[in-house]
Amino acid sequence: MKANILIVDDERTIRESLETVLTDEGYSVQTASNGNEALALVREIDFDVLISDLKMPEMGGLELLQQCQKICPQTAMIIITAYGSLESAIEALRLGAYDYVLKPFDFEHILLKINRIIKHHELVLENQLLRNQLNETYDFDNIIGQSEEMKQVFNLIEKVARTRGNVLITGKSGTGKELVARAIHHNSDRKDKPFVPINCGAIVDTLMESEFFGHKKGSFTGAVRDKDGHFKMANGGTLFLDEVGDIPLHLQVKLLRAIEESEILPVGGTTPIQIDVRIIAATNKNLLEEMEKGNFRDDLYYRLNVVEIKLPSLNERREDIPLLVRHFIDKYNRALNRKIISTDNETMRILMNYSWKGGIRELENVIERALILCEDDYITRRDLPPNMMDLEPGEEIPDRLKDATAVFEKKHISKILKMTANNKEEAAEILDISLSSLYRKIDELKIK
Repeated sequence: MKANILIVDDERTIRESLETVLTDEGYSVQTASNGNEALALVREIDFDVLISDLKMPEMGGLELLQQCQKICPQTAMIIITAYGSLESAIEALRLGAYDYVLKPFDFEHILLKINRIIKHHELVLENQLLRNQLNETYDFDNIIGQSEEMKQVFNLIEKVARTRGNVLITGKSGTGKELVARAIHHNSDRKDKPFVPINCGAIVDTLMESEFFGHKKGSFTGAVRDKDGHFKMANGGTLFLDEVGDIPLHLQVKLLRAIEESEILPVGGTTPIQIDVRIIAATNKNLLEEMEKGNFRDDLYYRLNVVEIKLPSLNERREDIPLLVRHFIDKYNRALNRKIISTDNETMRILMNYSWKGGIRELENVIERALILCEDDYITRRDLPPNMMDLEPGEEIPDRLKDATAVFEKKHISKILKMTANNKEEAAEILDISLSSLYRKIDELKIK
């Protein structure tokens, strides 16, 4: 990074020697002989670093510092001072100077300080860029979908993001539960604090308590040092408990206490630790059924389920498939350096009619595979997996998305009803939609 540096000193030899050294290091350097000249420059140029003598005629270094903080607060200022004015240098630090250098100074010492400032600026910019990317990625407006089912989800996300209540996200695998959880976090007042995801189904039962609450050195075999748990790592932010239905009963009691008391006790510890964590839980299980079976505590369920967001399966929101296909084509064009335009008419019909048991993840996988195999500008049926080839070719689809969706849904639902001898409960299960949704579709699409 080529940094801009301004040197301010009434002694020409100091200005010129510093200018030579810093220019040789690749920096862009300007000089000024007093504070007024310096202020004129900072009004025109964005400087990363300003190096100024403390004692100067017309305007001293302290006054220049205060003026620069109003004009260019992002500029880091280094004060040059003699031993006798060390107290003034300390006052400059109190007023916001980055550092000070004592005369006579060593050029290597100044270069080290400047290098630290530049690296700090780079880290700040990188952090801001990453934060902007996260906010863009997890802004709920960018979750793909225009179906009525997804509009209801967006509405809920917008409402719960502004609160601190716990949220339970339900839905089948591949519906995007973690994406919704991150959207809630990154649109809440906790967005600048940690978002810590933990997959409860992927942790060995014996280690789950340690993963949640941490442990002290020597508390069990293998505990060779103290370890912070996920609750402490998420302090001030959001803890996402994915597959919360897989938590064993004995730990559910401790989880409930941690949520209710806002404190945790590490394994082997004796002193509770206060925590401030918002819980977003997710599951593909029916927790009400798990409660009836005795596998999930009802008090924990109601503590987690302050607000429930139920995500529809891809088969319940088929009108979103063209949007998702467009999104994944754009994504993998960038990732794979391809320039695929879209799918052809027949391929879109196949994608719309296919029963997506793996949900959005399966659709993304199919599109990524298609972009790898595609030899033309458009994805064709030969680029799709073999198991999707049993659909008849040649049928055209209407141009309007709404009409096309209706044609596909009517044909597909009719086929499933015929296959199940008009058993609507069985058909709804195969279609992966609720029975009430099936009746609504039959009525809307005028299926006989």
